[in-house]
Amino acid sequence: MEMIIFILVSLIFAIAPLLVKSERATRILAGCFFLTQVVGIALIIALKHTDVVMLSIFRTDTLAVLFHILMTAVLGFALIHSSSYLKAEGVTTRSYKAYYTLLMLLAVAITCVYYSDNVAMTWVFLELTTICSAGIIYHREFKLSLEATWKYIFVCSTGIAMAYLGILLLSTVAEHGALDYTALKAVIANGNPLYLKVAFLLMIVGYSCKMEIFPLYTVGVDANYAAPAPASAFISTALVNAGFVSIYRIYDLYAVTGEVFEWARHTLILIGILSLAVGAMFLRRTNNYKRFLSYSTVENMGIVIIGMGIGGVALWAAVLHVVCHTFVKSSMFFQVGIMRHIYDSYSINRIGNYMSINRVGAIGFILGTLVLLAFPPSPLFLSEVMIFSEIISVGSWWLLVAMLLLMCVVIYSIWSRTLRLGYHSNQDELHLSEVNRRLSYSAAVLLVVAIAIGIWMPAPLRSAIDVIVNIG
Repeated sequence: MEMIIFILVSLIFAIAPLLVKSERATRILAGCFFLTQVVGIALIIALKHTDVVMLSIFRTDTLAVLFHILMTAVLGFALIHSSSYLKAEGVTTRSYKAYYTLLMLLAVAITCVYYSDNVAMTWVFLELTTICSAGIIYHREFKLSLEATWKYIFVCSTGIAMAYLGILLLSTVAEHGALDYTALKAVIANGNPLYLKVAFLLMIVGYSCKMEIFPLYTVGVDANYAAPAPASAFISTALVNAGFVSIYRIYDLYAVTGEVFEWARHTLILIGILSLAVGAMFLRRTNNYKRFLSYSTVENMGIVIIGMGIGGVALWAAVLHVVCHTFVKSSMFFQVGIMRHIYDSYSINRIGNYMSINRVGAIGFILGTLVLLAFPPSPLFLSEVMIFSEIISVGSWWLLVAMLLLMCVVIYSIWSRTLRLGYHSNQDELHLSEVNRRLSYSAAVLLVVAIAIGIWMPAPLRSAIDVIVNIG
């Protein structure tokens, strides 16, 4: 009952901007929506409602609560940065209200994905994220926005349809039609191995459009490019995390299937290395900073999927990697949004001299790059070292060599473009604004949180990940 009240209240605040007349009222309602998320999380923790099933659809387990906290943190900054971004873009009040409504509805859909305790309902909520995201992607109403929107709808719908076929195959093992994860886990070991393998492959490929991994990663790259930068920060973290949670629950479900699980792990490793290769290749070729960050997401999620495929300590590290990537990537997207209103474009070849133009933003972006590339004290350094150590312990030397070679390409590509932004001569028109500089400080807060985790990991976070990876 508590969950339905929380969702209804969230929906009311999300839709309410369409009924008010001013942008100020819209911001107040967005603040109320954010407080609703905070209060909901606080009540779950305070009342110790962790791992409680509600309405036979939702489960407030540690995995869901942790990623809900991460989503809420990014959402707060996205709401703040969106106001400045939309003001600089000069959008109409109607467009302003529609954007905030769609962003908050997307947050509700993502929250439902996190807490979903049913394979079919997870599928439904992921499809809802497609609808909300499509509206945000088209918000700027450019030709490229329209193209990206239709591509997003088509590819995501195709992916979700594939996942649906996988769910149909998985349902052959269900007893009395029960598709909740607990019930399926009790009987899945008795399923037909061929059906289980095909179902796993279809669901992973289908959900790859949300997690931004191979093979349907392209739709996420185009979406982040077309959407307003604050929304891109939210999509590339909270929505990517929704894809991760959906895949992780399937991974957890298959953990008791013996040989099928071993096959599934090898499949994840293959998808992971292909994602890493795609990220490395396109990071060398792209000439746009938003696409640049999106391909970095593909690369990082490839590392995460490899960690899941290896298992053991690498699985623990994979969850940590996703958590810390959320803070780092959102910070960098917010910095890019500020950059867009100083320059005329996101073009890597045209913009430069950022260190002289916006020193705080340039330092934030350079430090973010170092953390993203896993240089100490980055928390991503810890997660990647743990993944490498587990790869060595299982004797997969070919995988280690391939990852190191590809990551060298990634480091060169990202670092060279970051230095170009900071110190290369600028060829673009400038639109300097004091507001943009102030927002650079707020974007840096998320980066500071990530660095703090790398230096001193909070005990609650460590305990939460311990609980999450305690599979089968």
